[in-house]
Formats: sequence, structure tokens, C-alpha cells
Amino acid sequence: MGKPTGFLEFGRELPSKLDPSVRIQDNKEFVLNEEFGDKIQEQSSRCMDCGVPFCHNACPIGNIIPEFNDAVYRDSWEEAWNILSSTNNFPEFTGRVCPAPCESGCVLGINQDPITICNIEKTIVETAYREGYAKPKIPRSRTGKTIAVIGSGPAGLSAAEQLNSAGHTVTVFERDEKVGGLLRFGIPDFKLGMDIIDRKIDLMAQAGVKFEVNAHVGVEINAQQLRQEFDVILLTGGSTVPRNLPISGRELNGVHFAMEFLAQNNRRANDMDLKTVEVHAQDKHVVVIGGGDTGSDCVGTSNRHGAASITQVEIMPLPPEQRPANQPWPSYPMIMKTSSSHEEGCDRYWNILTKEFIDDGNGNVKGLRIADIAWQDAKPGERPNFEEIAGTERVIACDMAFLAMGFLHPEPTGVLAQLDIKLDDRGNVATQDFATSQAGVFAAGDMRTGQSLVVRCINEGRESARAIDNYLMGNSNLEAKADSLMLS
Repeated sequence: MGKPTGFLEFGRELPSKLDPSVRIQDNKEFVLNEEFGDKIQEQSSRCMDCGVPFCHNACPIGNIIPEFNDAVYRDSWEEAWNILSSTNNFPEFTGRVCPAPCESGCVLGINQDPITICNIEKTIVETAYREGYAKPKIPRSRTGKTIAVIGSGPAGLSAAEQLNSAGHTVTVFERDEKVGGLLRFGIPDFKLGMDIIDRKIDLMAQAGVKFEVNAHVGVEINAQQLRQEFDVILLTGGSTVPRNLPISGRELNGVHFAMEFLAQNNRRANDMDLKTVEVHAQDKHVVVIGGGDTGSDCVGTSNRHGAASITQVEIMPLPPEQRPANQPWPSYPMIMKTSSSHEEGCDRYWNILTKEFIDDGNGNVKGLRIADIAWQDAKPGERPNFEEIAGTERVIACDMAFLAMGFLHPEPTGVLAQLDIKLDDRGNVATQDFATSQAGVFAAGDMRTGQSLVVRCINEGRESARAIDNYLMGNSNLEAKADSLMLS
């Protein structure tokens, strides 16, 4: 603990952002970290050395947060990087897109604003790349074991890096033309630029991880063939089947799943082949159905397209502004959040039932019929229900709609069908210690757990790598093994 009185002397402060009117002119990151300067050390000095650091428990990958905060305060940036990267394969991603459950668990947050953990993490990463601390994790020797990782999202990439650093030969298969999964083709560039992904992939390639792109396993490549060629297969294809909205008019032109819109815009922003019919929100009355992060990303992207209006509707009630009594510290509270995309312009409504998409007479959507609802108290063990409020039905302008209501499960066809993988009752891959119903085939990430956070998928990848290492070698202490094998 570098400064015992830091939390008494300094309040929570974050870098400034470009004005919304400026930042919506392009798809670039807009947080002005460069101007933050020495304030990052003031912010790290607020960490209290609290004895029991609940931030550890709140972080899905167990980041050693007080220690890297202390190193930043002492201006020991390489030490901070070594601490951070010991538990997190991709702090360059989580420092930008993680909802920061660690900050919800921060002890200082009991009666003050919590530590700015995510921004400190991001600053450590950028310093490490600038100063050359970020290096490829090259093993001294190889075990002779081969592993095929199918899917290059955060779970697949973290598993690949862990297994490669332990000496196994890893090949990552990606169906798109570039590696990254939804990191690249789902999260907007203004939150996570492709250059940030590419520099990490370059380090992994230098360390010996092999990448096969335009390689759709289960379609273009037979999964059974891979099963014969590799000692282990790890399935990390994600939860990619979106939740639909089966109401009248769903088939109309202009009604899209959110990922159709977001993936295409990332391609457009990086001069890549759109691959599908263009979906553009310029001069459109956009309605985003769903109030989560994906919906927020649709709002921010629509603002950058120059939409005529943007309305976001959510069936659930308006969350409270403050932590509710039934979600006490250090739990992650479900409270009202206003994202940077919302700051750029959007009308938001809760307790809304979507009833019908209205046809303009030519097969295009021109409106959305909605109504207000009231949620009813549920008995213990029962799901709550709602009723429509009489006299509230109305039609709002809508000539483009994005369905952002989450994802159901992985695609059951293709690789899962070819390998005859057993699924659970939710349609996810059934596993025991990451092992599937087929010997030598493992699964991790959203494909195994259902839709989750990037940081949880990183943890899934790390834990599945340990299980695979144990399966191949008879035991595993993967982090210790990787440390002993890595070149200095």
C-alpha cells in the first residue's frame, strides 16, 4: 500500500471523453487517456490495502488488483504488467469492455466511489505495449501434443495461449477471415478497435499459436477429420443463436437481429467485405428492442450512421439508481446504467410490451405497436408475470428495428452434430470438468455456459486449458508450468 491516506485525499476520477457531437463522426475510441497523465497514480493510491480484498472475489479471473494498484502508484509499470498479465490473458480487452464486477466488490465502495480499476488496467496495458513489456509467451520445449481450438473468441484465445505456453502445439480455427470472434465482429470499434485485437494476435502467433481462418469447422472442414488429426479438440464457438421476437410482422424488411447490424458495421469501418445485404441506419427511425450492452451498442452505431431518431425499449422495469437492499455490497448490483452510447442520444423506455411490426404495404416495416405493462409480485419460487395496462397501446415510428434480446445457445448443427456432442436441457454443451460426452473433446465459454461476459469467457478458457493439460499429461499446474517453460 503506497499511500495510506490516498482514499482520503483523492476522489474517483476518470479520463475525459470526446464530446458526443464529435465522437459520433467516426468509429474510433474516444476516451482521452493520454491527457490523464499523473492522475492515474493518484487514482491507484486510493486502493486501501483493505485486508480482505473483495475485488479478488468479484473478479471472475481473480485479478490481483491491490498489488498492481500499488505498483502503479510506485511508478513500477513493468511490475504492474507482470502482476496483471499473470491472471489475465487479455487485459487489453477487459480494460475496455468489462462491466467491472471488481469495482462493485471494492471495499472503498461501501461509503465512497470505488477504485477506477478498469482504467488503471487499461493504462497498465498501454504502457506495457509502449515500453515493450508485452512479449510473446514462447515455451522452451514442446510436449508433442496437438490441440485444435474451434472458435477464436475470448475463451478460445485464452485457452490457446495457456496451452501453447505450457508446450502443447495449438491450432485455432476461425470461420471468418480474421481472428477474434465477437470481439472483432460484435463489439463496436469505438469500444474495442481491431488494432487492439491484432497486436495481441501477433504476439500469440510469434509464440507459436497457429491460426487457420476461413475455416468453418462443421461446414467446410469435417470435425471428425480433426478428431483424427489432433489429440484434443476444444469447442469454443460461443452462444450464437439469438433470441427471436415472434410477433406479427417479424418477417418485414428492416427488422434485423442486432449482430447482423453490429458485425456488418465493424466490417464497414475496417474496409472489409460486408458479406450480406447492407444494413444502414442513416435517416431511419430506429427502434432497439432490448436494454443490455448489445442494445446499447446498436444505439451507438445508429448514432454514427446518422439515424433520424433512436428509441430503445425494454420489457423489464426501470432499474433503481442506487444499490437495492436485496443486492448488498459486495454483490454486483442491478442498477440503472447510462452508457456512452446513451449519452450520444437515445429515448429509453421500460415496462414496454412489443406487440406488432406494422407493414407499409410494400413489405417494409414502418411502425411498431407497443403497450405499457405492470409487473406483478411473484410468490417465492415462481416467475413474476405482467399485465398490459389498458389504454396504453400505441404505434411508434420504426423503419428499422434491431432485436437485442440476448442469445439462446450454440448452433446445434455443424460441429456439434458431426461430433455427436451431448447438450444440456438449455441447448448448451453438457460437460463435466469441461469434458464433453466424447472422449478427447472439451468445451468452454458461452458454448458451455450460455451467454456471458468477456471476462468470464477468459476464465473459462484458462480453466479448460488446465483440464486439457491434466488430461494430456496426467497432472496440471498450468500457470507454474508455463512460468517454468517460458523464455525470459
